[in-house]
Amino acid sequence: MSPLPTHVLRGLRALLNGFSQIFLQSHPGCGLLVLLALALGAPNLLGGALLGGLSGMLVARWRDCPRADIEIGLYGYNGILLGLLASLQFAWSPLLALLITLGGGLSSLLLAPWMTRMRRRGWLPAFTLPFVLLGWGLLALAAPLPLPLRDEVAAGAPTLDGFGTMLAVLRGLGQVIFLDNPLSGLCLLLGLLLADRRAALWALLGAAAGLGLAALLGWSQADALNGLFGYNAVLAAIALSQVQRRPWVLLLGSVLATLLQAGLATLGLPVLTLPFILACWLVQAGRECWRQAVAVNTPRERP
Repeated sequence: MSPLPTHVLRGLRALLNGFSQIFLQSHPGCGLLVLLALALGAPNLLGGALLGGLSGMLVARWRDCPRADIEIGLYGYNGILLGLLASLQFAWSPLLALLITLGGGLSSLLLAPWMTRMRRRGWLPAFTLPFVLLGWGLLALAAPLPLPLRDEVAAGAPTLDGFGTMLAVLRGLGQVIFLDNPLSGLCLLLGLLLADRRAALWALLGAAAGLGLAALLGWSQADALNGLFGYNAVLAAIALSQVQRRPWVLLLGSVLATLLQAGLATLGLPVLTLPFILACWLVQAGRECWRQAVAVNTPRERP
């Protein structure tokens, strides 16, 4: 049996890296465990995720985006998330497949100029902003277009005890990709351990911080135990752990993401991962302002 061509292997590796980039990693083994988590928790979402990721990659190649960025998955994860959201909300149809394909391609067209400005002008990272903006657009199309909604499956009623709390933390990881299955969360944790043990630790602490804050403030216990107050905190903790070494800053980012999630939900918009983005931007912008203030007020040494 002849081996797969090199370009096919590179494409598969880039696609797996796209799945791992959902958790801000570039590791095909981690991406494979993300796929396994989906297969265990919601196999019906896999088709949309793969279609969105491939569309994003192909458009990035067509637009001559840097090959290194494509290969580490930076032009796959927004399309993957969009495909997951679409497959979760709507029943499968040719129209939905077309919208996922277009959305995955548009996510790369939105990300490419942002990446250029980030590197040349110091813009803050886009993170999952293309997914959020296109996700809002996709959800808004449900009414004018004949997109039948998928039948909702009622979530279980987890119990508030030691074991239930541990499962809620794993669900917080799973909710990053719209899963409330603790086994899927465990697969994601193993993927993070494979890619970056420090990121895995902070993912757990972020999920725990979101859960603890929800309990402290008396928010919906069912939502908290199903991980719905954990996923933005998880992403914020992972993202900030890549640029920060102070634990209190990472915990601050997780708490801020959770508070922003609750606040933005009152506006009636689907929050998706916007709270994670805003929390990271605020922490990084605050850090830069503090650095500049210290530099200005530090007396210079005399020559």
